[in-house]
Amino acid sequence: MREIHVQEKEQFKKLFKREQVENFEDRFKVLEVFLSTERHLTADELVDCLEAKGVRLAPDFVRDTLKLLSRYGFARQSRFDNGVIRYEHHHLGQHHDHMICTKCGKILEFKEDRLEEYQIQIAAARGFHMLQHRMEIYGICGDCIKERSRRLPLTMAKAGERLLIREISGGSGSRLRLMTMGLRPGDRVEVITNNGQGQLAISVDMRRYVLGRGLAQKIIVEPEDH
Repeated sequence: MREIHVQEKEQFKKLFKREQVENFEDRFKVLEVFLSTERHLTADELVDCLEAKGVRLAPDFVRDTLKLLSRYGFARQSRFDNGVIRYEHHHLGQHHDHMICTKCGKILEFKEDRLEEYQIQIAAARGFHMLQHRMEIYGICGDCIKERSRRLPLTMAKAGERLLIREISGGSGSRLRLMTMGLRPGDRVEVITNNGQGQLAISVDMRRYVLGRGLAQKIIVEPEDH
């Protein structure tokens, strides 16, 4: 990896000087710190990394440099589920996909040759020539799974999770209301939407339900065993 970074710094020098990009020395400092950080960074996070190394540059200058790095192929922009622009290294000849934890925001990179080949086969079978692709898998990382209790209120579940209703807490009125709606212990639930506030949508047996947070808090669920 270090050898790749050395090559990219040399390519950066040649390309940016040939294109007569202004403020070359400061932009090279941005590149050096960017390459030294193996994370998916926002522009503001890169500003913090620069300052930690004693390099103080205007945030707008850092953003502009990141855009240039993306334009010239040294960086790649990604917008994950929250829509925030993050930048990662774009190493030539290398491809990877991402797994994103919807709880802590951790981004994990992975590469699977069999998956790559299968995607090419799928495209070819439909007469489609694939030029590029991007895969993003959203879920909950192993660390977050370990930290949380096995049983939890429905309000804490994430969109896309499949769970079992284990109990309905609260008074008899709440239990009766939920059972009248058709929700009972033992039902399999898929969370359709839950943005952490307001109503959430779920499905049970191909039927959609929209619940207020107060009522959803009383539904105690746990992950399905596979």
